[in-house]
Amino acid sequence: MARRKPKNPTGDMTLVEHLSELRRRVMISLAAIVVGTIIGFIWYQNAPFGTAPLGEIIRGPYCNLPSELRADFTGDGECRLLATTPFEMFMLRLKVGALAGLVLSSPVWLTQIWGFITPGLRTHEKRYTFTFVTLAVVLFVAGAALAYFVLDQGLYILMSIGSEFQVAALTGHEYYNFLLALITIFGVSFELPLLIVMLNIAGVLRYEHVKDKRRMIIVGLFAFAAFMTPGQDPFSMVALALSMTLLVEIAFQFCRLRDKKAAKHKPEWMTLDDDEASGPVTSSGPIASSAPVTASVPSSSPTPTPSVVRTRPKNSPPPEEYYDDVL
Repeated sequence: MARRKPKNPTGDMTLVEHLSELRRRVMISLAAIVVGTIIGFIWYQNAPFGTAPLGEIIRGPYCNLPSELRADFTGDGECRLLATTPFEMFMLRLKVGALAGLVLSSPVWLTQIWGFITPGLRTHEKRYTFTFVTLAVVLFVAGAALAYFVLDQGLYILMSIGSEFQVAALTGHEYYNFLLALITIFGVSFELPLLIVMLNIAGVLRYEHVKDKRRMIIVGLFAFAAFMTPGQDPFSMVALALSMTLLVEIAFQFCRLRDKKAAKHKPEWMTLDDDEASGPVTSSGPIASSAPVTASVPSSSPTPTPSVVRTRPKNSPPPEEYYDDVL
């Protein structure tokens, strides 16, 4: 049996090792999601450990409506949703089971994501990342829970409009799409204050940039809620807008306290403007005129020295060095 390769204590990996690590963690995450989907598919119609079936929990806001506001298809007053296609009930159960499996397996795939990115982070970065991931999950769950509880009032307002002349007969596909859209919008919208805090920590957004723009921000939040809520009912819109306003104000107060704390530890010279830090610029005075430039005297050309030509008398033997030069 081959021994398992020991891990590198420094966390350094080659590209192939990174890809192998990513593939392993993706496979673990997918396996956990599949197992969670199977559990959610079974839980949709059954009640394990004394809990209510998942289908009954999801259709709870619809069944809480007065009986005169919804159509009765069974004759005994039991609350049922309408199915108009042969595969609608199966696909709806599979979709709800997959969503439940994604939520139930979130500790596993979040752990795999955390384990993959942790080796490349420093100690303080690990602390910040863990805190932000935890807060993101908590805020999303809080928004989803609020969406579920406000759905009762939102459905009542929408279904009671014109109830004297018509009765609502919702299909499971329409109802679940409306519920999931509302939960997703509330959950994602609750991440806005976390984004503000992250921008403040990164030094991009400071409290002084937003402290005088609260009215504009509140109007923008109400406009966002009115545009994004799927039912366009006033109760859901007001609930989302007020919740976001409260969370954004908490984020602004965090930015104010953090900027105030950071200003105390900042050196004094960093709080000064450019003009204050450099001081007033004074004139150095007029530039004195330079002395006049006089023309240089041309130098006399040197007298060339005549070259000495040595002559040899006729019939005289050449010197000895002559032969040396020739050889």
